Amino acid sequence: MRGLMVGRFQPFHKGHLAVIREILTKCDDLVIVIGSAEESHTEKNPFTAGERYQMLISSLTDKERARVYIIPLRDVNRYSVWVNHIESYVPPFDEVFSNSDLTRSLFKEAGYEVSKTRAYNSKEYSATEIRKRIVSRRKWLHLVPEPVAAMLEEMDVRQRLLDAGASPSGKKGGCRAR
Repeated sequence: MRGLMVGRFQPFHKGHLAVIREILTKCDDLVIVIGSAEESHTEKNPFTAGERYQMLISSLTDKERARVYIIPLRDVNRYSVWVNHIESYVPPFDEVFSNSDLTRSLFKEAGYEVSKTRAYNSKEYSATEIRKRIVSRRKWLHLVPEPVAAMLEEMDVRQRLLDAGASPSGKKGGCRAR
């Protein structure tokens, strides 16, 4: 059986990794869609599809890598065709794994078996929370796999987030000099 998981992975964190590992106990292999692949350098989507791919692949073991297909995919921004859009770009799959109500609903309507995944410490293992911690200089390295931490530190992730409009206070600022 082949599973499907869709995520933005902004950034990829230990909660994502735990979900992938859980799904791989139930499936022979897994298609991982990196959503919003066209988005980068924004506050909500600061990382490129290639960077997210690298975060993901570098966090998996060799055995896990052999069982996953990682496919970056642009958004279509039309829910009525979204499932068809995914189907046209990925290998066939049997079951969808997601905690997103919308994703589960759309795939159920399309006739797929859909399962909710466990939320692993979702208060901390949240890409939004991790980005906030980075910008406000709070501890965050323990929330991402070591290869991701190294990659983010090397790219000066805090500056990337600030350049994308993130505010250390968490509030939207006014005009900023560039």
